[in-house]
Amino acid sequence: MSRLHAVMPGAGASQPPSDNPGIGEIDFCAWIAQAMAGERLVYHRGFLAFDAMALLSDLPPGRQRVLRDVAAAAMRAAEQDLVHLVQARLGPGQFAYIAVARRKPKLPGALSARLLQRMAA
Repeated sequence: MSRLHAVMPGAGASQPPSDNPGIGEIDFCAWIAQAMAGERLVYHRGFLAFDAMALLSDLPPGRQRVLRDVAAAAMRAAEQDLVHLVQARLGPGQFAYIAVARRKPKLPGALSARLLQRMAA
């Protein structure tokens, strides 16, 4: 599993190493399953709308695809009330895309299976 760069509540968002390939959809889902309410995960740094588009991005095609997948997973998780999605401006055209874990449903043992089923849909 790649390094996830989780940020604890109240802590600043530290810059991951520049050679960091980012996280994938499975790592993102795994983080959601184990994160406590209020924990934060920076899942992308840059300008997501541009970085995910082939004509505008400097990222290699494989990384663009991974970024699109994790962005879609983040949106699905937010729609299911598992995370809040926020952004922090880092500079001109540079943002940190952050998922903030919400309180888990009453049956935490069922969360991983339910989350994986919904994410696969």
